[in-house]
Amino acid sequence: MTSHISGGSFSFGGMLGGSLEDIKAFCAVIEFGSVSRAAVAMGETKGSISRRVSRLESRLGTALLARTPRAVSATQEGTAFYGKARDALSLLADATQEAGQARTVPHGNLRVTAPMDLGLDVLPLLLVRFRALYPQITVELLLTDAALDLAANRVDLALRATSSNLPDMGYRASALARFRLGLFGAPAYLGTHGMPEIPQDLETQDLVTFRDREGAASLTLQNSKGRRVEVTARPVARTTDYASVHRLVQAGAGIGVLPDLVAAPSLAAGLIMPVLEQWHLGSGTLYAISLSGDQAPARVSVFRDFIRAELSAAALEG
Repeated sequence: MTSHISGGSFSFGGMLGGSLEDIKAFCAVIEFGSVSRAAVAMGETKGSISRRVSRLESRLGTALLARTPRAVSATQEGTAFYGKARDALSLLADATQEAGQARTVPHGNLRVTAPMDLGLDVLPLLLVRFRALYPQITVELLLTDAALDLAANRVDLALRATSSNLPDMGYRASALARFRLGLFGAPAYLGTHGMPEIPQDLETQDLVTFRDREGAASLTLQNSKGRRVEVTARPVARTTDYASVHRLVQAGAGIGVLPDLVAAPSLAAGLIMPVLEQWHLGSGTLYAISLSGDQAPARVSVFRDFIRAELSAAALEG
C-alpha cells in the first residue's frame, strides 16, 4: 500500500520491512512488560522476538525499547509508536473479521446487472421476496442489455441470457434456468383477431417483434417432436428489447415473441395468453456470473441460490 502525503510518498511495507508480525512483537513486549512473556504469548522464542523488534527499529531508524539486563521499557519514541501501532492493529483485526464474515454472513450492498426485460418484468417481485428473507442486504440494480464488465463496474453478479455458449470471460458462470422463446398475445387482441391454431395462421396476424432479431418477418417454429415450420408474419411494431415487446403485447398490439421467463408474471396474472403452446422459436439459458466464484461473499451466493430456486419453482408451476 502506498500513501501520498504533502506531495511525497512512503511505502508502508518498505519502511517497516513488510511484516506486521514485527510490529505485533514490539506491541506484545510493551503490553506484557518483557520479551519472555511476549514470546510465550506469540508462540515464538525470545531470540525471535528480539530479532523482530531490532529489525523494526532498524527500519524506523530509531530505538523503540530501552534495554537493561533486568528489564525493557519503551523509549519516548517507542511509546508514541506503540499508541498508534496498537490502534492500527486493532483496526486491521476488525477489518479481517469483517472480511471473514462476508463469506458466511449475508449482509451489505449487492450490485446486480441484468437485461431490461428481466429487470422490469421478473426481478421486482423476486427482490421483494429476497429482501424479506435477507433484510440486511440492500440491492442496487443496473439494468442494461449491454454486457458490462464486472470488475470495471464493481458488479457483484450479472444475470445474462443467451441461446449459445458464453464467451470465456475469466469469471464464474452458473446456470440458473432454461427458457424458451414462445408466442403470446393479449386476451383482447386474440378475442378480436382469433386464436391461431396452426403456425400458418400467424401469416394473417399482427406481429410485434424484437428489432434485432434476424429475419423478423420470417419465423421458424419447432415443436417437441422436432418438426420445424417456417412462416412469414406481418410485423406491425418493432422495438429494441423484449421488455418493450412485452408491453406492446399486453396493450393488444399483436402477437409477440417473448422468453417464457419474461412472460411468466403476466401469464399468471391473465394479462397475456400463450399462442401455439406446442411450438417455440428457440431456447437458451439464464446464467449468473460473478467475480469471485467459490470465494464470493455470502450476499452473492444467497442471491444466486434464491433466484435459481424461485425460477425453478415458477417453471414447475407453469
